[in-house]
Amino acid sequence: MSPARLARVVPLILIVLTGCSSAPGTAPEDPATGTGAPGRNAVGTPSPRTPAAVGRPAAPVEVEIPSIGVKSSLMELGLNTDGTVEVPPPDKGMTAGWYTGGAAPGEAGAAVIIGHNDTRFGKAVFHDLKKITKGADIMVRNSLGESARFTVTGSESVSKDSFPTDKVYGRTRDHALRLITCDGDFDAEGHPVNNLIVYATLD
Repeated sequence: MSPARLARVVPLILIVLTGCSSAPGTAPEDPATGTGAPGRNAVGTPSPRTPAAVGRPAAPVEVEIPSIGVKSSLMELGLNTDGTVEVPPPDKGMTAGWYTGGAAPGEAGAAVIIGHNDTRFGKAVFHDLKKITKGADIMVRNSLGESARFTVTGSESVSKDSFPTDKVYGRTRDHALRLITCDGDFDAEGHPVNNLIVYATLD
């Protein structure tokens, strides 16, 4: 790869913020993102997608995971002006969000839904996501009332310093779904050190 080409590619490999809170009594959350100090809530930035075109599948409006008692409406999440991924605001911790830069759930590609584990307001929508098991069902309903059913194929807890960006956001022919929240122990500043990623495929 030429130096000029490399210079265009490297800026795409960035770090973004996601929905995680500090431990109680530690560093306060940023009111704009619902996160603690920058740099500890990394989930890896995907390459930009072409804006949604006419004929794209209807937007998802609800996610349900019966095995862990989750049923949430979905807000749309894009990118902030600095290129970081938007997250639900802290006061909407019980609401998950769909990242509009990825696939719509049910279409070919990787669809990504992000939710808080907890916020300064308490327990949040994906608090029990760590309890999900392989084979569990995830249903996503769109604005037309159509439902897509996914089956969990696995999950992993990964360090935010080595987030598998391409594995989560990269191009795939599968009709894939990824759920992301925070996980693991807290660092010295009170921020979770890992991300929990759940992988699922369309039935």
